[in-house]
Amino acid sequence: MTSALHTQTLTRRFGDNTAVDGIDLEVAAGEIYGFLGPNGAGKSTTVRMLTTLLLPSAGSATVAGFDVRERADMVRLRIGVALQEAALDPKQTGRELLDLQGRLYGLDAGQRRRRVDELLVLVDIGDAIDHRIGTYSGGMKRRLDLAAALVHDPEVLFLDEPTTGLDPSSRAAVWDEVRRLNTERGMTIFLTTQYLEEADALADRVGIIARGRIVAEGTPTQLKRSVGSDLIIVRCRPGDTQEVARILSTLDNLGTIEASADEVVIAVERGAKAISPVAVALSEAGITVEGLTLRTPTLDDVFLHVTGERMGEEAA
Repeated sequence: MTSALHTQTLTRRFGDNTAVDGIDLEVAAGEIYGFLGPNGAGKSTTVRMLTTLLLPSAGSATVAGFDVRERADMVRLRIGVALQEAALDPKQTGRELLDLQGRLYGLDAGQRRRRVDELLVLVDIGDAIDHRIGTYSGGMKRRLDLAAALVHDPEVLFLDEPTTGLDPSSRAAVWDEVRRLNTERGMTIFLTTQYLEEADALADRVGIIARGRIVAEGTPTQLKRSVGSDLIIVRCRPGDTQEVARILSTLDNLGTIEASADEVVIAVERGAKAISPVAVALSEAGITVEGLTLRTPTLDDVFLHVTGERMGEEAA
């Protein structure tokens, strides 16, 4: 496997706070890697180290074959970066911004014109490319920022929560562009997100980060299968969850049982067969059940399984 990105015990501390706690990553060339976690988990801090904007406190990282600490200049020439907040001059037109970005990377006038024409097809800004950026919608600004990150045709593209705050239509457009960059250009993409469906839809592999540590990693399918083939969700009064978990632990043919604030999640291999005994056991114990559902696992269930909390609870 040709590695586009590699870290070993990568760590970042801010005083007494350890934001990133010794993570090991290996991302293959041409892969879309989804870095999933709630706000405050360490995603953006990791990206800032990998893109040479922040020095590691300990550990090492290489991107596109170069050490981020020792050869930051070579890393910067080979990566594209679109961070959460797009740094765009509202008085420039989109074309002026892309042309300036090309100048900064040393492209001549002919190269810049060709590259802007290619990017207009890729990110679908249309006639707005010659309008002032201050008139753009949030989705258009996000797509222009993505185009700016691609002017020099980078080997590795870092997208830090690229769809946060976008409406569903704009989010879908960004997803399409990410897929095209990967399938048509073979670009390696490191995507941080707090949206479970985004990681599930786009990533070849997902790393789940919580409190600065990677707690699970694999393809979306592998991660969901690690929880179980089916899930039974018991919604009940908050004070009853531990008792529900205790009662269900006495039944045969159930897998893991996870109790959170107001629900209990049971992993089973054959949910349709198991749901009836679950309902009977709780009824006989006098437990008031507010909801009983059967579904397949999601990445949120994986997060619950490995951390004991839902994504929203971890963020809080």
